Amino acid sequence: MDLFQIKKAPTVYDAVIVGSGAGGGMAAYMLTKAGAKVLLLEAGGYFDPADPKYITQLKWPYESPRRGASTTRPGGDFDAAWGGWDIEGEPYSSKPGAEFHWFRSRMLGGRTNHWGRISMRFGPDDFRRGSISGVGDDWPIGYDDLKPFYDRVDKLIGVFGSVENFPNEPDGIFLPPPKPRLHELMLKKAAKGIGVPVIPSRLSILTQPINKERGQCFYCHQCNRGCQAYADFSSSSVLCIPALKTGNLTLQNNAMVREVLTDQKTGLATGVSYVDTITMQEVSVQAKTVILGASTCESARLLLNSKSARFPNGLANSSGVVGKYLNDSTGASRSGFVPALMDRKRYNEDGVGGMHVFTPWWLDNKKLDFPRGYHIEYGGGMGMPGYGFGGGIEALNGKIPGRDGKMKPAGGYGAGLKDDVRRFYGAYIGMSGRGEPVPLESNYCEIDPNSVDKYGIPTLRFHYKWADAEIKQAKHMQDTFEEIIHAMGGIPMGNKPGPEQNYGLAPPGRIIHEVGAVRMGNDPNKSALNKFQQAHDVKNLFVVDAAPFVSQGDKNVTWTILASSMRTSEYIIDQVKAKSI
Repeated sequence: MDLFQIKKAPTVYDAVIVGSGAGGGMAAYMLTKAGAKVLLLEAGGYFDPADPKYITQLKWPYESPRRGASTTRPGGDFDAAWGGWDIEGEPYSSKPGAEFHWFRSRMLGGRTNHWGRISMRFGPDDFRRGSISGVGDDWPIGYDDLKPFYDRVDKLIGVFGSVENFPNEPDGIFLPPPKPRLHELMLKKAAKGIGVPVIPSRLSILTQPINKERGQCFYCHQCNRGCQAYADFSSSSVLCIPALKTGNLTLQNNAMVREVLTDQKTGLATGVSYVDTITMQEVSVQAKTVILGASTCESARLLLNSKSARFPNGLANSSGVVGKYLNDSTGASRSGFVPALMDRKRYNEDGVGGMHVFTPWWLDNKKLDFPRGYHIEYGGGMGMPGYGFGGGIEALNGKIPGRDGKMKPAGGYGAGLKDDVRRFYGAYIGMSGRGEPVPLESNYCEIDPNSVDKYGIPTLRFHYKWADAEIKQAKHMQDTFEEIIHAMGGIPMGNKPGPEQNYGLAPPGRIIHEVGAVRMGNDPNKSALNKFQQAHDVKNLFVVDAAPFVSQGDKNVTWTILASSMRTSEYIIDQVKAKSI
C-alpha cells in the first residue's frame, strides 16, 4: 500500500496561475474579466488589508505583541511581508564566495503588499542596451510594444507623478504628486545647484480617487503595512480580490507548487502538481494553459524541477538558459546630518509611504567608466518614531552642536538626552542609489542536488558575483551622495565606504528586484520564451513575472511586470479565440 498518494482535482481549468503577485495577479484579473475559468495557486495564506483580521495600519509601536523586542520579520512586526530572506523549512544555498539573498513572500499578493510603490516605466533605451552600448543584449520587444499597456496600467491602478520629458524616463498618465516636504525642498535646491535633477516621485498611490472601490491616500506613511482604504497598489486588493468577485476565479492558498505537468506525446503542459502546506498532501490540477508568476527565481526553480523523458533538462529549457542571466538591482546608501533642519517645530510630516521626490538617471554612460545608470531615492523628515529611536546623534562621533553653537557630548541620559533627541528630530536625510547591472550568464541559479525543502521539493543553489561595472557604479553613487549632502550644508554620517567594501554595494539579492533566469528572445537557441513570454518549447506555457526580462533597467520593475503580464494575457485570449492554444 502506498503511504503517499497524489490527489487529483477533477476540474479542468482554462488556466492555472502560479503566484499571486504583480504578474500572476494581473493575469488572473485579465483572464477572469474575459470569462475564463482560472485557478490561482498561492504558496502563502490569504490576505486582505481591509479585513480587520489583517489590519496593522495606524497601530502604535507599543501595540506590538513583542513590545520592542527584536523582530524576526525583515520589515518589522507590522509590515505586510509574510516571509523574508530566510524561511524555516525552505532553505536555499549559494556557492562559496558567490552568495545571493533570495527574498520570498508567502501571502496573497506576494511582495506587492509591502513594496515601496515606486512605479516607473522602462524607457526606449532600456530595451536596446546591446545595440546602444555593445554590452548586454536587446529585448525582443521595444518601448512602443509596451506603451499601450503602460497607459492602461496607469489608468487601471493609478500612479502619481509629473510630466518631465526626460528621453529615457517616459512620462505616464499621472495623478497629482504630493508636495515635497522641507528636507526634500532642500535636497532639490542643493542637487540642482550641482547639476543633479530632483523631480516628483512616481508611486502607485492614489492622491485622488479613481473609482468607487478604492479610497484616497490619507498620508499615514504606512503603505508597507497594506492599505485598508485600498489607496495604494497591492495585487491582493487591486487585482486578486476583484478577480474573485467575477466568480470565475478559484483561489487556492497554501499551495506550494512542485512542478509543471506535461503530456509526453504532445509536450504540452497539462497542469501542475502542488503540495498543500497545511495537510502536506500532494494535489495535481489540470488546465489548458499554465501561467507562472511565482517570482523570478521560483519560476526558474519550477521549470528546472519539471523534468521528464521529453524534457530531461527541465521544462522550456532546450536552450539551456533557464536559471541563467539572473540579475538584481545594484544598491548603495548614505545618510547625512543637516544642521539647518535642527530645532524644528514638530508637526505631522508623514506623507505617502515613501519618497515624494527622486532623481532619475541624468548622465551619459559613454562619458563614464561604467555602462549603466541608476536613480536616487531620498528619505528623511519627521516620520513616526519607531523602536530604538534616538535621532541618530550617536553617529556624529559623539559630538553635537549645543544650543550655544559649541560642540558638546551627544546624548547622555534624562532631560539632556530628551532635549538632544528633540533638537535632532527630523534633521537627517538619507539617499539610496538603485542601479542597473549588466546581466551575465555566470550569474545563475540551479537545482541543488543535495537539498530539498520541507515539502520534498529540490531547492535552489545560487552563484552570483558583482562585476567591476557595478562596483564602479557604486563608487559613483557614493561620490554623488557626498556631493549632495555637502551642497545642503550637511555632514555625511559615518565613514565613506571604500573599495574594500565595494563602496557600500549591497549584496546581490538584497534590493529584491531580481529579474532574468527565464529570459525571452527571438532565438529559441538563446532564450526560453518568445516576445509574448510564451515558452518556445511548450506553446501553452507562459511566464508573467520578471523572469522573462532580458535586463533590469535603472528603474524598479513592477510597472513593467504589470504591463508585460497584461500584454501576455491579451495574447493568450487572442490565441484561445484563434484556437492556436
